[in-house]
Amino acid sequence: MSENPDRSLRTLLRRLKMDLGPLRDSRDFRLLFGSGAVTMFGAFLTLVAVPLQMKELTGGSYVAVGLVSAAEFVPMVVCGLWGGAIADALDRRKIILSTEAGLCVTVVILMVNATLPSPQIWVLYVVGALSAGLGSLQRPSLESLMPRVVRHDQLAAAAALTGFRWNLGAIVAPGLSGLIVVWFGFAAAYGVNVVTFLVSLALLWLVKAPPRAEDAPPASMRALVEGVRYAMSRPDLMGTYLVDVAAMVFAFSTALYPFLADELGVPEAQGLFFSAAAIGSLIASVTSGWTGHIHRHGLGVIVAAIVWGAAVAVAAVMPTVWGVFACLALAGAADMISGVFRSTIWNQTIPDEFRGRLAGIELLSYTSGPMLGNARAGLMAQLGGARFSLGAGGLLCLGAVVAMAGRLPGFRDYDARTDEHAVKEHARREALGDNEA
Repeated sequence: MSENPDRSLRTLLRRLKMDLGPLRDSRDFRLLFGSGAVTMFGAFLTLVAVPLQMKELTGGSYVAVGLVSAAEFVPMVVCGLWGGAIADALDRRKIILSTEAGLCVTVVILMVNATLPSPQIWVLYVVGALSAGLGSLQRPSLESLMPRVVRHDQLAAAAALTGFRWNLGAIVAPGLSGLIVVWFGFAAAYGVNVVTFLVSLALLWLVKAPPRAEDAPPASMRALVEGVRYAMSRPDLMGTYLVDVAAMVFAFSTALYPFLADELGVPEAQGLFFSAAAIGSLIASVTSGWTGHIHRHGLGVIVAAIVWGAAVAVAAVMPTVWGVFACLALAGAADMISGVFRSTIWNQTIPDEFRGRLAGIELLSYTSGPMLGNARAGLMAQLGGARFSLGAGGLLCLGAVVAMAGRLPGFRDYDARTDEHAVKEHARREALGDNEA
C-alpha cells in the first residue's frame, strides 16, 4: 500500500521545522541567545555610525573610512589567537563579562567624543582597534562555552538557532541603525548601544557555567602551539578550516555588488544584493530541522561549499536583477548550512581543554576569508570586469573544494556516529552529565 501523501507531507514539514530544543531545554543557552540578540543590534548601530561619522569628519575621504577597518585587522588577529589561549586557561564566564564591560566602555568613549564641539578623528581609529581586540578576546570564550550549556545531541540545533539570530539581525538591524543615526545623530546611536551592552551584561551575569579544569594549561605561546598542533593532527578539523577559507577567498565578492548593479542599469539594486545572502541564510536556518538527522557532516560541508561556488558562478551570467538575487540568496543558504555542519563538528569533537584555542583558529579562518575574498574579487575585476571576477571566482571555488575533498578523505568520510573523537566526547559528556560538561 502506498504511503499517505498527507502523512508524508507532515513528516517532511516536521523535518524541516527549526529545532527549538536548545531554547526550551537550556536556561543558559536562552540567556546567551538573548544577550547575543541584544548585543548584535547594538553592534550594528556602531558599525553603521562609525563609517558615517568618519565620512562626515573627513569631508568624504574614502581612504579615511577604509583605514577604520585596517586599524581593526591586527588587533583582531593577535587577540583572536590569544583569546583562545586564555579561554582554555581561565574562567570563560569571567572573560566574557570582562570583555563585554570593556566593549561597553569603548562605546561610552565614542558617545562622549560625539558630543564634543569638535569630535576627534583619532578616537574613532583607537576605539575601533580596541573594540576589535576586545571582541576577538571574547569570541573564543563565548563559542567554547556553547558545548557546556547545550546537550551534545542538540549542538546542531543550537548552531542553526544562532545562525537564525544573526541572519534576522543582519536583515533588520542595519536599516534601523541607519534610521537612528540619521534621525537622532551619532551620540544618540552610541547611547543606545551603551544601553544594549548593559542589558547584555545583565543577561551574561546570570549564566551559570562550570568552572575551568584545575589542570588547565596557563596561557602561553606554548599553549597556542599545542592548539595548532592538535588542529593539524585532525584532518576533519583541517577540512572545516580549509574548505571554508577556499570558498570565501575564491567566491566571496560583496565588493563587486555596486559594479554589478551598475552593469544591470539598476544602481539602487546593490542594497538588494547585499541583503540576498542574509535572506537565503535566514530561510535555510528556519528550515534547518533536517540538519539534525545528518551525520556525515564533513560531506555536508563539501556539498554546501560546492553549491555556494556554483551559485556564485551562475550569478555571473544572470541577465536580470532578480536572477542575480536568487543566486546570491542560494549561496547564502548554502553558507548557512556549511556553518551549521562545521560548528557541529567543532562542538561535538573538540575536547574542552582545547576548545578555546581552536575557537581562536576558527575565528581567524572565517574572518580572514571574506577580507581576502574581496581583495581577490577587486583584482580580478580590474583584469576582466565584475562578471568575469564573479564567474571565475565561483569556478575556482568549485575546483578548490573538489580537490580538497579528494585530498582529505578523513574529512570527507567523517561520520558523527563512528568518529573516534565524536564518540569519545559523547561518552565523556554522558558520564559527567550534559549539564556539567
